[in-house]
Amino acid sequence: MTIRRLIENNRRWAARLKEGDPDYFKRRAESQTPGYLWIGCSDSRVPANEVIGVEPGEVFVHRNVGNVVVHTDFNCLSVLEFGIEQLKIDEIIVCGHYGCGAVNAAMQNHEYGLIDNWLRHIKDLYVACEEELDPITDERQRMDRLCELNVARQAISVCQTTIVQDAWRRGRKLTVHGLIYNIEDGHIQDMGIRIDGPEQIAPIYRMLES
Repeated sequence: MTIRRLIENNRRWAARLKEGDPDYFKRRAESQTPGYLWIGCSDSRVPANEVIGVEPGEVFVHRNVGNVVVHTDFNCLSVLEFGIEQLKIDEIIVCGHYGCGAVNAAMQNHEYGLIDNWLRHIKDLYVACEEELDPITDERQRMDRLCELNVARQAISVCQTTIVQDAWRRGRKLTVHGLIYNIEDGHIQDMGIRIDGPEQIAPIYRMLES
């Protein structure tokens, strides 16, 4: 598919939306007031807006390989801070997906290049959970379980950031959720992860009143 084809697709898409609602783009150009911040995987099969059925402007999105939240990743942290402080978002979603290529690669001993350094974060998680993971003999089931554990780990990482800690300390009602997407049936599963205060994370990460 050429770039020209993509631009043609864009024109048809815009015309279709304007036909149904002449002010569709005008309203969205005035401001963005998303209700959710989505931290997800870069996988092309997991488009944030589409899988949760919302329109442009309703979800603020950060995506990277493996939906990993690293405390030295200023890209992710900047999105998190902008979403909380400027857009006043109170609901943060960490969404992974089954069949994740990053998780699969992290479970291998192959050399892939620069990304090996990024995958190290998922490898570290595997080592921390190997007593649960190693007994799973089916490789696909073991990978999918690591996908779930990765969502849980990254949701906790969001809550451990100084950005979220500071928001809670100032009394913001901020909630972090963990979801996982099944690319085989298009369904999202709520993993039951809901963190809405510092008392739900380890004491060493809690920021006290200064």
